[in-house]
Amino acid sequence: MSNSDNDNNNSNNENVAKPKSKKYRKDKPWDNEEIDHWKIEPFSKENNPVPFTEESSFATLFPKYRENYLREVWPHVTKALDRVGIACVLDLIEGSMTVKTTRKTYDPYIIFKARDLIKLLARGVPFPQAVKILDDGVACDIIKIGSIVRNKERFIKRRQRLIGPNGSTLKAVELLTQCYVMVQGNTVSAMGSYKGLKEVRRIVIDCLKNIHPIYHIKELMIKRELAKDPKLKNESWDRFLPHFKKQNIKRKKPQIKKKEYTPFPPPPVPSKIDLQLESGEYFLKPHEKVAHAMEKKKEKRKENTLKRKAEREKAFIPPVEDNTSKKKKRKKSSQSTQSAE
Repeated sequence: MSNSDNDNNNSNNENVAKPKSKKYRKDKPWDNEEIDHWKIEPFSKENNPVPFTEESSFATLFPKYRENYLREVWPHVTKALDRVGIACVLDLIEGSMTVKTTRKTYDPYIIFKARDLIKLLARGVPFPQAVKILDDGVACDIIKIGSIVRNKERFIKRRQRLIGPNGSTLKAVELLTQCYVMVQGNTVSAMGSYKGLKEVRRIVIDCLKNIHPIYHIKELMIKRELAKDPKLKNESWDRFLPHFKKQNIKRKKPQIKKKEYTPFPPPPVPSKIDLQLESGEYFLKPHEKVAHAMEKKKEKRKENTLKRKAEREKAFIPPVEDNTSKKKKRKKSSQSTQSAE
């Protein structure tokens, strides 16, 4: 009797513990707390043993100044891509780099990683850093900043503001976002996690829109400290984050002097005929007009020749010598001779 009663109690407890929706559900082997369901396992040849039916390829151009560096580094690039089954071609005549899949390629996404690699190399990222893009969990973002600001001088100033003195601002952004950032010409190349790249893009675009990166750096520092506290995990952080107000600096407007009001209109501008009537040229005969115009041209030529001569002779005019300094030198030399005697 006692054994049967215990069995009945256990069955009743199990029925109570399970909700109605999972009444007939059996425990699965993967229902274990030790298993991490969010872990992304690496993609291997076993997952895709059959080669691709079609060839995929990407090409990108590179600037002339990168040619020598790419020629030196290309053997290392081919080695790195050959490990993942990607073929690459460097065309120095066209100035382009091409990557394409082969029969050895097993990962369908690796061609996009190879495309990002050649893009980063074209934008001035060194090979040891650019090759990290082939790893899982590393992404890249090439931000175009050339068209954000029209004025060239203003663009250069804001780009320099992003870099900071001796690259200190850029280094702070890299440390806080855990990303590699490189400013080159009209683009900003960034490498890292997706979350970090999102922050880098926001900082770069806001900097070009005249919002200083120091505001974002302060915000990221506060967020990093708040993330350490487990109590604030499910709370809003808005009360801790700084809220900066826009300060519009009033510029002095140029003072426009008001003209005195007069009821009379301004005098009319004399026409060409009026000027000819005043000088008497209007009443001259055609051949006399031509002769008069030729005389004016000759006078202008003479004036121009005299100006040119004066400019040429300037080089032969000796400079004015300072007599006072010579006299002082003579006095000093005479005094030194007297003291020696």
